[in-house]
Amino acid sequence: MAALLSRRTRRVTVALCTVLLFCVLAGVTFQSISNALERRRFPHPGRLVDIGDHQLHLYCVGEGAPTIVLEAPAGGLSMTWAWVQDELRSTTRICSYDRSGLGWSEAGDGQHKPMRAADELHALLLRSGERTPVILAGQEYGAALARLYAERFPRDVVGLVLVDDPSQSAGPRGSATTAVTWPWLARVGLLRITRSLSRRAAGLPEHARGAAQAFLNRPDHLTRAAREVARLRDVTAAATAARIDGSVVVTRVTTAPPNPPVVLASREEARNVTHALVEAIERARHR
Repeated sequence: MAALLSRRTRRVTVALCTVLLFCVLAGVTFQSISNALERRRFPHPGRLVDIGDHQLHLYCVGEGAPTIVLEAPAGGLSMTWAWVQDELRSTTRICSYDRSGLGWSEAGDGQHKPMRAADELHALLLRSGERTPVILAGQEYGAALARLYAERFPRDVVGLVLVDDPSQSAGPRGSATTAVTWPWLARVGLLRITRSLSRRAAGLPEHARGAAQAFLNRPDHLTRAAREVARLRDVTAAATAARIDGSVVVTRVTTAPPNPPVVLASREEARNVTHALVEAIERARHR
């Protein structure tokens, strides 16, 4: 009797493992095909700028000065600023970009070092020919990076708009433990099937929605996103200690976003940000 139960247990175990393996392989195949189709469906809307050892994606619209440069939250990308760019493109020049390894930007050869972001953005603005000084706006992790940039390159910045500034909150949002699972869940298609991350971009304008959702299902994008979430506390601590030149006007805005990846996914959520940027533009023009 014991031998019969043992054989049955082995058969059930083998059957379950076979089903599990089939599901994993099916998920990997589904993910790979979807990635390939999306690469063709969503070409980069801006331009790729060589910053030395790799290229960063820069997307600018509108005309006028000062130029606004947008720094995305942890794991974000240029398209998550769509509502803000759409609202302000008739007011001034406004640029979003993808940090190394995110969105359409290349990862480069070096390891992920958040403190390099300021140097890379400086190289991007210099080589793209965009006019400085700029109003630099960042959200969450991007707000911390904006502070570090303003400390390092004070002549490049005429104003800071810090959205959900982590240096002013009780602590950075999000869990690095959860984020580290994103690339693995994406590789087997589970994120795509459940839409657990991509649904956050569902409220973006149509021209940005598909691309943003695609990248929130992409293992390569999510690998770098997870690394940013893991370093959020370190970057916040460095940004809190940063010394900002007294001539730079700092404006803070709170939107109370969810855990990373953070997306301003509706016109209403973006409204306070656009209002703060309009005020920053007016102050800069009347200095």
